[in-house]
Amino acid sequence: MHQLSIIIVNYRVPLLLGQCLGSVAAAIKNLDAEVWVVDNASGDGSITYLRERYPWVNYIENSENLGFSRANNMAIERSDSEFVLLLNPDTLIAEDTLTRCLEHLQQQPRCGAIGVKMHNIQGRYLRESKRGFPSTWVSFCKLSGLTRLFPKSKLFASYYMGHLPNDQTHSVEVLSGAFTMLRSKTLKEIGLLDERFFMYGEDIDLSYRVVMGGWTCDYLPTPIIHYKGESSILDSSKYIRSFYGAMALFYDKYYHGKASKLGKRIIALSISCLSMVAKVLAYFRRCKPIEQPKPIPVELPLVSLPEQGAHLLVDLPKYTHKMIINEIAKHSKQEYTYHFLNQEGKMISPRR
Repeated sequence: MHQLSIIIVNYRVPLLLGQCLGSVAAAIKNLDAEVWVVDNASGDGSITYLRERYPWVNYIENSENLGFSRANNMAIERSDSEFVLLLNPDTLIAEDTLTRCLEHLQQQPRCGAIGVKMHNIQGRYLRESKRGFPSTWVSFCKLSGLTRLFPKSKLFASYYMGHLPNDQTHSVEVLSGAFTMLRSKTLKEIGLLDERFFMYGEDIDLSYRVVMGGWTCDYLPTPIIHYKGESSILDSSKYIRSFYGAMALFYDKYYHGKASKLGKRIIALSISCLSMVAKVLAYFRRCKPIEQPKPIPVELPLVSLPEQGAHLLVDLPKYTHKMIINEIAKHSKQEYTYHFLNQEGKMISPRR
């Protein structure tokens, strides 16, 4: 029996997953851990690419896209560990992230699940790191815009728990599915991920069952990088459809019998209307020129490179190749080989 099983679902992101696995390799160096990658029929050569570079990983290949929840469940059912980490492929963890989480779980016997402080690639804190249950009132505040108007209010901003400091440990209600570490004992008691949530919403449902089962969901302010945080995919029509569909499914599963007839109608109408408004706003945002936000430094001790090396995707539109090389060389004692993509997406000869 292992101490920790790390489960990552892949769908056409082999390069991002490669970076993730590089950070995982450094983080599990002194741990008894196993890593599972479940490929949801990517069809882009992901598994071949990953097997060659990360042979120490356990792979599951699906012949069709079974969704995030089902893919995770497949690996959970095959794993044999005291703890399970559900990790997104577009994340980078620090060398001490896993040990800090495991220490907390061992010190807090009633903690059933733990999440961390997530930042996007600009270094900005991601609000979905800790959230509240989307009850009728909380959902109304988020859908009506009150949460945005009063981001620090306990009354109006409970969806993102804006009243709780981001740099302190808290027991919260909902953790992000991008990084959730659970006790296997907890999963056995409450059940695996609900496979009706194909994509999005499964983390809210899982957290809800953890808390209703008498366990706590704890937020730990140890930082990780999450490339595609919620804010970076708001313009995706697929995201909008899945997000609001999952919201409706969760509400119907847990709150349909608790709300008044008027409350049910208001929430149902709000979800439908906000979904349409989100699609319209997403269209106009796609038409608007993108402004590059100013980066914010994040202290993240990343990472000792594994022996087989690692890929690092760099997207710095205001930097020339020479500027990037000089900056890396200035702060690193290791030797790197650099490969660049031209405007057509073709690899340019490596330079040092």
